[in-house]
Amino acid sequence: MKNISILFVALVLISTSVFGQTAKQKRAEREFNSFSFVKAINTYEKLIDTSFNKHYAMRQLGDAYIMLREPEKALEIYKEVVKQENVPSEYYLYYAQALRANGKYEASKKWMKKFEEAGNEEDSRVKRFFKNDDLASAIFNTLEKNTIQKLPINTEFNEFGAVELNNEIIFSSSRNEGVSIKRLYAWDKQPMLDLYSVSKDEASVEATSKIVGSVNTIHHDGPATFNSDGTKMYFSRNNYYESKKINDAQGIMHVGIFSADLIDGEWKNVQPSNLNNPNYIVYHPSLSKDGKKLYFASDMPGGFGGTDIYVSTILEDGTLDSPINLGAVINTEGNEAFPFISEEGTLYFSSDGHVGLGLMDVFASVKDNNNNIVNVINLGEPINSKKDDFAYYLAKDGFNGYVSSNRKGGVGGDDIYAFTRIPPLTLKGTVYDAVNNEPLVGAKIVLARENGEELAYFITEEDGAYEHLIPRDEKFVLKGSKEKYQDVSKNFNSFGLEKAKELIVDLNIAMKPIEDVVVLADLETIYFDLDKYNIRPDASIELDKVVALMNKYPGMVIRLESHTDSRANDAYNMVLSNNRAKSTYEYIISKGIDASRITKYEGFGETQLVNKCSNNVKCSEEEHQLNRRTEFIIIKMK
Repeated sequence: MKNISILFVALVLISTSVFGQTAKQKRAEREFNSFSFVKAINTYEKLIDTSFNKHYAMRQLGDAYIMLREPEKALEIYKEVVKQENVPSEYYLYYAQALRANGKYEASKKWMKKFEEAGNEEDSRVKRFFKNDDLASAIFNTLEKNTIQKLPINTEFNEFGAVELNNEIIFSSSRNEGVSIKRLYAWDKQPMLDLYSVSKDEASVEATSKIVGSVNTIHHDGPATFNSDGTKMYFSRNNYYESKKINDAQGIMHVGIFSADLIDGEWKNVQPSNLNNPNYIVYHPSLSKDGKKLYFASDMPGGFGGTDIYVSTILEDGTLDSPINLGAVINTEGNEAFPFISEEGTLYFSSDGHVGLGLMDVFASVKDNNNNIVNVINLGEPINSKKDDFAYYLAKDGFNGYVSSNRKGGVGGDDIYAFTRIPPLTLKGTVYDAVNNEPLVGAKIVLARENGEELAYFITEEDGAYEHLIPRDEKFVLKGSKEKYQDVSKNFNSFGLEKAKELIVDLNIAMKPIEDVVVLADLETIYFDLDKYNIRPDASIELDKVVALMNKYPGMVIRLESHTDSRANDAYNMVLSNNRAKSTYEYIISKGIDASRITKYEGFGETQLVNKCSNNVKCSEEEHQLNRRTEFIIIKMK
């Protein structure tokens, strides 16, 4: 038997191990996901110039141009993208839509047909293709994921407009418990709004109280925004000041913007802004990070429709400069309201004038290189619903926040929901030489979907590492190759990883044998009964094959890896899988195989499921059976 090195594909693990990778790609991903598309374009172009992961960078570059509403530039990029071997089929759709946006209708139909024929016959986008769909929002919502849940501070009344101040949640509510006279708002027969606070750590209805000071009145107060050190508040209030109503000619008291200062732990020195007017609404303030600009909504004369979004500079004397309407990209004939300016300078707002999922939806703005707003993106589900969704707030960490909604399943009228942006899953790993276990430089790694659509490729550097963002809840194939080495591939998936930020997939690549390669019969995986680790009769047949092969090739060395399904708890499954590995090991050596020829036997519990059957996922017994297994890894043979 000639000397042979057999490929070994290493374990798929969730890990916090850090492997280096190019800073440019990481920066590009960060810029793209934070709506900094102009910066992302510059970075992706540099990646393309260096040919690093060029195919992927080209696709992202085209997407970024779509976000900036530059379909003419996206068209030229997508034209090259669709020529890529095994390109993801959605790029046929994106190219078709870019062609349509550039007036090339016949070519557009041709590529839409290719998208349909690439296994997308049932895709709803095929039927909607010739409607005025928002491609930018569609692309964004394939990437952006959020989890959402009701806050335990909601009541049968209205709660909305939550923001964070230090470790407190500040919000508006029409609850007014504990007073002898309830003033009801004629519009919805709810009590008037006040500003409340509650600790983030002990959020509950019982722990909630009105903010301290002179901000709350007998009329509507809130929502609010705060400066960075928490000493200045701007808030909405009916035009009621020093116990006097300020009405228009019809006797209507509109809403204005007021400010207050934190003095000795209380909100005092309430002052109306100079923009307030008895004849129209000025409300929903949001203060920029540097405290120099105030964004708000108003139906003042000269707008585009109902209420529009404006911005004013805060002058040195505290007054607000002449308001600037943010223009027709943001504002429509409908109503735009509840602006929020994030730490990174992205403007979020709600609108019933832009195309959405239901009534009022939350949108994000996109700026070009000259800081002009050129596009808006619908944030999609679950941030938006079929009802009204508004008062979006993103915390300083960029991942957590709040949104208000009257969607089905709430507690009262408007309710506050906490959301968490789920970052794309980072796939990373290292390619090793299978013999000396050293990182392998110059290896080509190709990441593809299970159906063969290529997502990205990498050429490893001295540390042998690679890194890339991947979608959650999908199946993939990772392929490795290098001159004079054997090609390898590893199937893995990203199911059941909601709380994970990283997925580690390492590859071990063996050198091609100098002599002729001897083709070996496949060694079948063996399976176990639920909650058992004894060797079944069908498993003993496969183990006898292993023993026979090891007797035939005395230099054959293997490793054993055992696994469980997701039922039972993690600790128990780890013990069970170790017992399964040990049973397999003991069976083989009981047949006369030297123990030194099994380098290791190890259990991995439920950490390496081969399908979607993670915790709380309903699966058949046959699907669970596939996870209860022991696998044989051939390290070397002589």
